[in-house]
Amino acid sequence: MHEVIWLGRGGQGAFTAAKLLGAAYTIDNGEKYALAFPSFGPERRGAPVRAFTKLDTKPVVDRSQTEKADHIVILDDTLYAPQLGELLKDGGKIIINSKNVISGAVTFDAEKIAAEFRLPTVNTVMLGFLVGLSGAVSAENAVEAIKDYMPLKIQERNINALLRAVREVAQ
Repeated sequence: MHEVIWLGRGGQGAFTAAKLLGAAYTIDNGEKYALAFPSFGPERRGAPVRAFTKLDTKPVVDRSQTEKADHIVILDDTLYAPQLGELLKDGGKIIINSKNVISGAVTFDAEKIAAEFRLPTVNTVMLGFLVGLSGAVSAENAVEAIKDYMPLKIQERNINALLRAVREVAQ
């Protein structure tokens, strides 16, 4: 099972990114299953939020929070703590939206791309970076997930931002 933990703040779209990853994984194969779910405390904008995506080739029935992830994606670098490394499987990676170099993590300035496409959040940018880095789903399937789950008026900007992030990984 491939597991991803998403860390963000209320309103940043961590749960949306978790759902999009799960949707992208299941698009073209009836033998792929996904589960995405959030975990949060006080329901208010700006409060820390965790979301989880579980991807597998058999039905995902375990609805508990991920204890060991393949990837931890952090949308707000203030949520990073070195102890998060304890939540990684061997070979797992922490991916952080940050302009700074952070030891033990892969950092990526998602804000720059989000601003370029006039997006208020970095969730689809970070999804694109994860897609490019991990190969867990194809960029084409991630695009299809956006088309299936996001309102038409914001699809194009989110798709272009996702694809830009995928290309950044390839460079």
